Amino acid sequence: MDFNQVLHESIKACRLGRKVLLDYFGELKNVEDKFHAGLVSEGDKESERVIKNYLLDKFPGTFFLGEETFFANKEDKSSQQGKWICDPLDGTTNYVHQFPVFCISLAFEWQNQVQVGVIDVPILNETYTAVRGHGAFVNGKPIHVNKNTDFSKSLLATGFFPDDKQELAEQLQYFGSIVGDCRGVRRAGAAAYDLCQVARGVFDGFWEKNLSPWDVAAGQILVEEAGGIVRSYKNETHTPYSRSLVAGNASIVDGILKRFISVKK
Repeated sequence: MDFNQVLHESIKACRLGRKVLLDYFGELKNVEDKFHAGLVSEGDKESERVIKNYLLDKFPGTFFLGEETFFANKEDKSSQQGKWICDPLDGTTNYVHQFPVFCISLAFEWQNQVQVGVIDVPILNETYTAVRGHGAFVNGKPIHVNKNTDFSKSLLATGFFPDDKQELAEQLQYFGSIVGDCRGVRRAGAAAYDLCQVARGVFDGFWEKNLSPWDVAAGQILVEEAGGIVRSYKNETHTPYSRSLVAGNASIVDGILKRFISVKK
């Protein structure tokens, strides 16, 4: 498998999705509420349709795991030819309310490991890319995680899923254990975008629970190729199928996890 070709076609696919999202931005006519899964609009569905059709045409035999088709079909298969993991619109609530932080997240998994990641941020005209072993980039320029090791000077990011009140209470406890010890915590509302900002060194760290593969697959390889690490809340090796995530440089990730332990005591 030529991963440089995969990257090239992934960028093209995301640009098709970008055009769809920009065309629908501020012009939505149909917004639905998926049970325990947030909002979905015609923008999400059309973006996924054009991305999926393009990639499966270019790479026949691959499998496409997309957020919208997954919730429609509850289907996740493996393929010997590789798997696409796609969120055609991460940050749908932002998008619906015309808050301009939203993105397309696309990863290519080969033999159970993500090898390519692309995150496209339409409003900002930014495309984040990574091929395993070859670094992370935004619009072709190399990016790196922040090297800051002083937790008190860190700018962090997180997200909350409010539907499960017990889970929300736990997340607020974690938030409380951290917010007073750092410089600030931001909540942009799009996990893939947050991971881009970790990879770029804007955010020193990011944590969130109950994420799905399409939220994190591309962002994880970006952070890792930018010199960072990604762990679960249990400090285990993170995969796109883990349900919790902490990302940043090793020192900041360790600082976040230590504060999580204090909450559990």
